[in-house]
Amino acid sequence: MTLTPKWFSRRRSDDLDRDPIPLIVALDGFLSAGSSSLLAAGQLRTEDAEVVHEFDLDSMFDYRARRPPITFRRDHYVDYVEPTLRITRHHDLAGTPYLLLSGPEPDFGWEAFAAETIDVISELGVPLTVFLGGVPMGVPHTRPPLLTMHGTRPELVDRKNFWNAEVTVPSSAQSMLEFRMREHGLDAIGYVVHVPHYLTQIEYPTAALALLEAVALKLGLSLDLEELRARQPDSISEIEQQIAEQDGEGVLHGLEEQYDIFSRGAAESLLADDASLPTGDELASQLEQFLANQRKNDQG
Repeated sequence: MTLTPKWFSRRRSDDLDRDPIPLIVALDGFLSAGSSSLLAAGQLRTEDAEVVHEFDLDSMFDYRARRPPITFRRDHYVDYVEPTLRITRHHDLAGTPYLLLSGPEPDFGWEAFAAETIDVISELGVPLTVFLGGVPMGVPHTRPPLLTMHGTRPELVDRKNFWNAEVTVPSSAQSMLEFRMREHGLDAIGYVVHVPHYLTQIEYPTAALALLEAVALKLGLSLDLEELRARQPDSISEIEQQIAEQDGEGVLHGLEEQYDIFSRGAAESLLADDASLPTGDELASQLEQFLANQRKNDQG
């Protein structure tokens, strides 16, 4: 069933340009553990995409740190994959429009990026911006993914957060943009999925699904998520095979125990200092070896 938010007014197709359309932000960068936001953005892009705004990424992108791929064919170069950062308009399965800001997270010019984005949001009358991201946490892949919700106003945060610690973390262009939006009195919320430490560097469809299901429910969107769901069994099978090869079952059990204690409210957070429980880093360190093996398999 597709839910229609109170602030969204469905009209005829020829009136869509005058409707308030929500904006979803899913950048490939610091807040993309498990490629969660990258995979989510891929599912949100549709064939009817219309470019609404394009940023001058050339002034914001570190080409030497994130070299775009190019193909050498016999005696010349072809198929250069030019990085782009755009706001595009799409429609869900029911024809409901939404905007998507996707592409690589800017490396430089964060303030200029934030100011330009806020100008576009204000010009288009975007009523709500939804940020999607993923962060590594000491959680096991054998349990349902946790989401932390945040927003520019307390009233916008309409789901309970199980992790309520206060922590200072490195900022990102995405988090700084939300901070500036709050200063400008613009409504924005965000969903951050907790990705197992040991899956940070590989694609983890389960995390992207958690984000997409949350945004679909919030915005009343009807999204086709079957492709991601179909990828889950192979992904989980590969993870468990790697864990078995690395003798990581005991470590995984420790993560599960910690998660279960936390979910029952017996711990302040997953980062709680408890002598009977190892830290997230300690639990994950033995499993992270399989990432190197995974990369070797991909390259071989």
